Amino acid sequence: MTSGDILHMRRAIALAARGLGGTSPNPVVGCVILDPSGEVAGEGFHAYAGGPHAEVVALREAGERARGGTAYVTLEPCNHTGRTGPCSTALLEAGVARVVVAVSDPNPKAAGGAAVLRRHGVLVDEGVLTAEAEEVNAAWLTFVRAGRPYVTWKFAATVDGRSAAEDGTSQWITSPEARADVHRLRAGSDAVVAGIGTVLADDPRLTARVPTPLRAAPVLRVVVDPGARTPAAARVLDSEAPTLVAVAEDATVPAHLSHHAVRLPRGPGGIDLPALLAELHDRQVVSVLIEGGPTLAGAFLREGLVDRVVGYLAPALLGAGAAALGPAGVSTITEIHRLEFAEVTPVGPDLKLVLRPKSPGPQSAVRPRSTVRPQSPKES
Repeated sequence: MTSGDILHMRRAIALAARGLGGTSPNPVVGCVILDPSGEVAGEGFHAYAGGPHAEVVALREAGERARGGTAYVTLEPCNHTGRTGPCSTALLEAGVARVVVAVSDPNPKAAGGAAVLRRHGVLVDEGVLTAEAEEVNAAWLTFVRAGRPYVTWKFAATVDGRSAAEDGTSQWITSPEARADVHRLRAGSDAVVAGIGTVLADDPRLTARVPTPLRAAPVLRVVVDPGARTPAAARVLDSEAPTLVAVAEDATVPAHLSHHAVRLPRGPGGIDLPALLAELHDRQVVSVLIEGGPTLAGAFLREGLVDRVVGYLAPALLGAGAAALGPAGVSTITEIHRLEFAEVTPVGPDLKLVLRPKSPGPQSAVRPRSTVRPQSPKES
């Protein structure tokens, strides 16, 4: 690995990040093409599902300058024909002499591009800036490797950890700037999940009220409602975005929920959460945002199903009232959920914290189902 390899792969990773929020159920991918003299000839990223692959965009920009050159790509070039052709073929036809890959494709339907390139005499180097490339593609890699969506728990609280006052009022603890950032967080997710307690108490819309021009479908709203208590007048049932209501198998479902309800087994949190994630995986949901409330968040944490925590802390104190997090399976300090900071950023007067578990949740927590749909291929 040379300093040039690091420089150009880091640029490819930055390009890949531009596709976040628009490519689901496909990965984000970035590509940089150098000409034989080592000058940048083309760049590209995968912008939306069904659109041109990153390699194809970069090759189009490079034109004949790609012949004999080097391609840096954040994910192994696909060897699959879906809505577009294989990137391995495109690179061969362009006459690229060397391909540098950050992450091998874990999807068996699309993998194999590196082997094809090598068989045709192309020099392929793998494993350059793998950790950084996996970070930008964390949601899709979890979707493929773990067989479930990537789960983010978001909360807003005072610095003493309160999400509501003693009388239950909670609007607004954080600033307009923080709330706008939450909408961007929603827009980058495939589904927003809330518990029935939050729906009954706050009547949220759970929509992403920012433009999402690249997203193929609106963000799915999901209500965890074991007893099928979501009111007919609830705003989450309006026509602004699709809604799924997860009810227990033995619940009596009223007529107004019949088109929204999906029956799932009961579990410790009211609904079997691995079964819920399996259902969402079946529906090609790659990333999930848990928005409410503390009981639901605690249930996801107890089962090791939280991949990222995003907290918005307001410079304020309440001293009493609802905590941001409910029971999370911790009865003694040795069972504490340890996290590590990935980002600390001021947002208006508030502080945005992005954290990840030190030990990832158990992938085996998601039990296989008999009707799992096939995983979507890379950039299909």
